[in-house]
Amino acid sequence: MEFSIKSGSPEKQRSACVVVGIFEPRKLTLAAELLDNAAHNHLSDIIRRGDMEGKAGSTLLLHNVPGTLCDRVLLVGLGKEKEFGDKAYCEAIHSAVRTLNETGAFDGTVFLTETSVRKRSSAWRVRQATLVAQETVYRFDQFKSKKDKVRRPLRKLTFVVDRRNELTIAEEALRQGQAIAEGMSLAKDLANLPGNVCTPAFLAETAQKMAAEHKLECQILERDEMAALGMHSLLAVAKGSQQPPKLIVLQYKGGKNDDQPVVLVGKGITFDSGGISLKPAPEMDEMKYDMCGAAGVLGTIKAAALMKLPINLTVIVPTAENMPGGAATRPGDIVTSMSGQTIEILNTDAEGRLVLCDALTYAARFQPETVIDVATLTGACVIALGHIATGLFANNEALARELVHAGDEAHDRAWQMPLWDDYQELLKSPFADMANIGGRWGGSITAACFLARFTKKYVWAHLDIAGTAWKSGTDKGATGRPVPLLMHYLLKRAGKLN
Repeated sequence: MEFSIKSGSPEKQRSACVVVGIFEPRKLTLAAELLDNAAHNHLSDIIRRGDMEGKAGSTLLLHNVPGTLCDRVLLVGLGKEKEFGDKAYCEAIHSAVRTLNETGAFDGTVFLTETSVRKRSSAWRVRQATLVAQETVYRFDQFKSKKDKVRRPLRKLTFVVDRRNELTIAEEALRQGQAIAEGMSLAKDLANLPGNVCTPAFLAETAQKMAAEHKLECQILERDEMAALGMHSLLAVAKGSQQPPKLIVLQYKGGKNDDQPVVLVGKGITFDSGGISLKPAPEMDEMKYDMCGAAGVLGTIKAAALMKLPINLTVIVPTAENMPGGAATRPGDIVTSMSGQTIEILNTDAEGRLVLCDALTYAARFQPETVIDVATLTGACVIALGHIATGLFANNEALARELVHAGDEAHDRAWQMPLWDDYQELLKSPFADMANIGGRWGGSITAACFLARFTKKYVWAHLDIAGTAWKSGTDKGATGRPVPLLMHYLLKRAGKLN
């Protein structure tokens, strides 16, 4: 979809549709008032009759509005003005774009971006509107023989800002939003692919194509190279599968040569059957989403490259398939990780931490400024936080605060969980340095404590996205999270966030 920025009056716009907001109960925004004045109270007459109350998410499409140059006017309900915040704004943009796309208005001029949102800049409104618009029109139908057709799909959106001196800032915010949206689309596309297509080899090929397209450095480590490095924890997960594991390393160098990189590590289990500790059959198909961490960090480095951020960024993806088989790792097996620490594998379905621990050890060689791993790690995190917030753990409070703030800014929220040494006791093993599970209680915390044992050489955070990486039910599909959170964190570090 094509995007642009402009400043102007709604009644003077020549477009298929002009979009303005209505607060509840029946209060016109400034743009709606300007249209109403030009139309000799046409809008206020309609609202007075009760056709539009301004309820959040509601829409009313009007044709042939007098005194205007556009074909149609779309009224969008914003809810109560004093309650109009991030969520209501995003819902309004979503409702507007969905209606435009469904009604054949191939281009729209959106004045909702002029409407004030508590504690948010005009740049935030434009950036967020771009993300929401792209997410609204996103479709994954490449395996359907008959595509769901839209009569006249939305092709162009123009976002309006109320001051001409804001145009430069708004245009930069638009470019940022488009880049983040492209990163999210890549993450969603990869995650939505079935496990028989999106294998570790497919992820490696994707990374190589990205490197060629965006001038990144790419390295793919094969099984024998990982074995030589002592990555026996990662390799243990792949033993039951015919698909060979890969360790993918992508580097974007937009900063100075001596700038320490931010390193992102993404769990890439392309299908998780649970191994010998086999999962229950219901909803096991959703275990193709166990590589959403990998998809998220690949989407993030793509967005950073598109923005040409002045930072150095390294992405590491340990990727494998977790399957049962004659050669599969058994509960009770003991392996030696790259760090030299030994692990008793009590549950082969706690495999994410086994691939991550070796990747986190490998990350130290890049002398990182910060390391953040992203993983669909524990069902316990879903129990704790549901599908709203990502679980955040960190060995550095300043980093935790930065990530929480980035999540709030991106409307991709995270919640900090404890990483206290008290929980380490639960990982004790009588036969090895540690067990790979800590029992029934505090499962997301003990998983993070396990990873913390491999991250003592640097500043580190862990994002458990098990509850936020995909949706089930009628809206089934990947969400693209936490690409927005990670990109807002990187934008802030790069000094590019308005």
